Amino acid sequence: MNQGANEIDVLLAQSFKELASKRPIEKITIREITDKAGVIRPTFYNHFQDKYELLEWIVKRELIEPTEPLLNNGMLKEALILALTTMQNEKAFYTRVVYLEGQNSFADTLKKAVSELALSRLNREKIDELLPKKWLTAEIVADYFSEALCYAIIEWVKDDMRVPMNELVDIFIYVATHSLMDIIGNLYK
Repeated sequence: MNQGANEIDVLLAQSFKELASKRPIEKITIREITDKAGVIRPTFYNHFQDKYELLEWIVKRELIEPTEPLLNNGMLKEALILALTTMQNEKAFYTRVVYLEGQNSFADTLKKAVSELALSRLNREKIDELLPKKWLTAEIVADYFSEALCYAIIEWVKDDMRVPMNELVDIFIYVATHSLMDIIGNLYK
């Protein structure tokens, strides 16, 4: 993608986020997005099919891609904090978009992006070798991780981000690195 296209993408995303911070996404039109961005409608369609593809671009560009250097260095906690900080800084947008339901729901968009990120980090051959059942694939492991993480994040947003971010991340990492039996066992010690 060339630099000019990238600048237009950012402009359209900013316009969309500003509108979505005030109104339900379902009611926002492409015309409103382009008018706010100061571009013509055909420009939007040169970059995105619809506003849901724009939402997907925002999730990947603002929540997923910035975490990759941290994940490359084994810094899961810092990567999660970075993504959650971005959401907190754009709280008005994310507290609205989290309620987007249906075929193009925010939950599905986020889960897909996180699952793809997790899958890109898994060693498929090692997973196939270690997992006891052939149906338990790297894709299923990535989807499972994504479901759990995205559920926690979405509930955090729906609860107005009241739980301190570091606490949420610590609990998620604890749950992700311990078996359910370990957690239950620790409750009764």
